Amino acid sequence: MDEAVAAIDGRFAYEGLERALHEKARLGIMMSLIAEPNGVLFADLKKYCSLTDGNLNRHLKVLTESGFVEIWKGSRAKRSQTLCRISADGKLKFIEYIAELERIVGDCRRSG
Repeated sequence: MDEAVAAIDGRFAYEGLERALHEKARLGIMMSLIAEPNGVLFADLKKYCSLTDGNLNRHLKVLTESGFVEIWKGSRAKRSQTLCRISADGKLKFIEYIAELERIVGDCRRSG
């Protein structure tokens, strides 16, 4: 690695990492939702991410409070359903987050 680049203060602070996204389950949830822009039903999202109802609810709460995910509750055929969808801001922030992870990978490759 170039010593001049390594000497820059904060070079490896990776400020673009979002704390709300930097968790295995939330990363999986966001990836599931970005792959399905029209939304994913709660039951399907639970299966995609191998989470329990309680764990998924807890992670969705963090993501909705951070503005990354939108949730709609309704019913179909007399059954309640919850639809989860990535927000426009959530999509943008997630793409920025992935770009920051790619920068980290690039730094690792250059140093080795």
